[in-house]
Amino acid sequence: MCLAIPLKLVSVDGSNAVGEAGGVRRAVRVDFIRDPQPGEYVIVHAGFAIERLDPVEAEQSRAAWQEVRDALR
Repeated sequence: MCLAIPLKLVSVDGSNAVGEAGGVRRAVRVDFIRDPQPGEYVIVHAGFAIERLDPVEAEQSRAAWQEVRDALR
């Protein structure tokens, strides 16, 4: 099973970016996102940003992931 996670882009350099969630930063490819900008939220699957999220969607997704983490503790 594969999961896609929401990340906030903190830097973009061509097709490479750095995304952050919960204080953890990851390298992200942004080949599929037109004109990605730092500060935007994206869904990342297998290291690729596959869709933009608006801030409200990103917060809802982040809260859902937090519920999962809390339940597993």
